[in-house]
Amino acid sequence: MRATRLLRAVLPPWAHERIGAAPAEPSYVADDGFPAEMSVNWSGRHPELRVLFDNLGHDVVSPADNGFTTRRSDRVRETFTPRGGRPSPAPVWHSIAWRPPSAIVHKTYYGLYPWPHAHREAAVAEAMARLDMAEAWDDTRRRVEAVEGEREIEFFAVDLADEAEARVKIYYRNHGADLAEVDRIAAVTLRHDAEGARAAYRTLAGERADAGEAALSCLAFRSGLARAAEATTYLRLPDLTSSDQEAVERTAALLHREGVDPGRFRLLTAALAPGPLTESRILELVSYRAAGRRGDVTTYFRFPVYHRALSPVDLG
Repeated sequence: MRATRLLRAVLPPWAHERIGAAPAEPSYVADDGFPAEMSVNWSGRHPELRVLFDNLGHDVVSPADNGFTTRRSDRVRETFTPRGGRPSPAPVWHSIAWRPPSAIVHKTYYGLYPWPHAHREAAVAEAMARLDMAEAWDDTRRRVEAVEGEREIEFFAVDLADEAEARVKIYYRNHGADLAEVDRIAAVTLRHDAEGARAAYRTLAGERADAGEAALSCLAFRSGLARAAEATTYLRLPDLTSSDQEAVERTAALLHREGVDPGRFRLLTAALAPGPLTESRILELVSYRAAGRRGDVTTYFRFPVYHRALSPVDLG
């Protein structure tokens, strides 16, 4: 299949190694150390398939070899290395997203989680300055810091394209946040549908008012704008539900409310689950982008490859 060939062309060398009983090099992508996840965005006429993977220190095929421009990435890459003053090289993740019949979109993620907070903030500020987005970042950062709560910057990501719609994204991990707090974070952006966002969060969280364990807030920046353009909020379903069965029902309800037929989502989850949905945990995250585009829901699947979850010590 063409999709399979395209995927193999960009995977790092570890993709050809046999999977053993334990990860040779544990990754932060999944709790058990497996270095990849799959997700699907359900907006638009055709769903968008995404595969994200940890490079584990390997180089991947340059998107430029496939006709993509990478000037934006080249301007910030050194910022996330010891040459840029960082204590260690940032872990690098890569993502490909494909919504047929459109072309594949490549994305690079720099993991800032191994570093002290001061280094994370310095690296983000420098990278945003190199991308001529310092003003937008300063304004957005001040707005985020005005929201009461505890959170930390965890990732910096760039779309590997130079088109006007290409994004730079900064991810916050929230600690002990409730649904109102993650909504206030999302509301610092230029485009935010507060009513739609609150309804989405309530649908996913059920009776709970909190946002669950380590909810994520992603702020997306676009060239020429004075602050972050839009936000995506990620809720961790294993903490908010009792099983994949309940997680699927809540996600299906959200898709239906957003005008998306949840049938394909149900079929996909059932096909990926290793057993009955009442006993499985593969639907890890569900995200909602409240920027005025209906159905902008993404479901993230992580597979039970290894027998045990890794502790933070295992992940380094």
